[in-house]
Amino acid sequence: MSAASRAPQRANRATRVHRRAVLTVGTAVTALLVSACGSGGTSGGGGNTNFVTSNEGISTVARGERATAPDLSGETLEGEPLDVADFQGKVVVLNVWGSWCNPCRAEAKHFAKVSEDYADQGVQFVGINTRDSSAGSALAFEKDFGITYPSLYDPTGKLMLRFEKGTLNPQAIPSTLILDREGKIAARSLTALSEERLLKMLEPVVAEK
Repeated sequence: MSAASRAPQRANRATRVHRRAVLTVGTAVTALLVSACGSGGTSGGGGNTNFVTSNEGISTVARGERATAPDLSGETLEGEPLDVADFQGKVVVLNVWGSWCNPCRAEAKHFAKVSEDYADQGVQFVGINTRDSSAGSALAFEKDFGITYPSLYDPTGKLMLRFEKGTLNPQAIPSTLILDREGKIAARSLTALSEERLLKMLEPVVAEK
């Protein structure tokens, strides 16, 4: 077979490999978000998790056993660069949300209030907006609920896939994670939070010295 006749076959094989790769990523994102906007995802994630889940659905990890959060960087809803790692030294509250999600709407006012109450206590709130096809609807959501902290725009859920299995990873929308001052994952909830439950997650980590 001549080189000229083999070239189309190589091109076809490359196309098939690319399609399989795209399908694999798409399937992973779909599986991750299958419980989106419901009552929460699974409690584990595989491996030696080292975390304890309370009867309120809040999972926590003791200091010394926490996993470091993955790279969470990109552009905000306003198109500005943001890297969560820049907030190391502060306690970070990560909230995964979507403007289309009713439980997200239910908890939004609590996040807006607590973010303002703790702004001068070394606490930084950061949203991860996902599955909104345009930033416009997400920005309108923030305006409606008085949310002033930044949100990374992650319409396909790629940031959520960066969390390792066996760690406290976001598995539903909404999900909330608390990062300690070293950028490690200290607590997680996979359901919408009241102000009381949000503070129950946040205050023990703020109190750590």
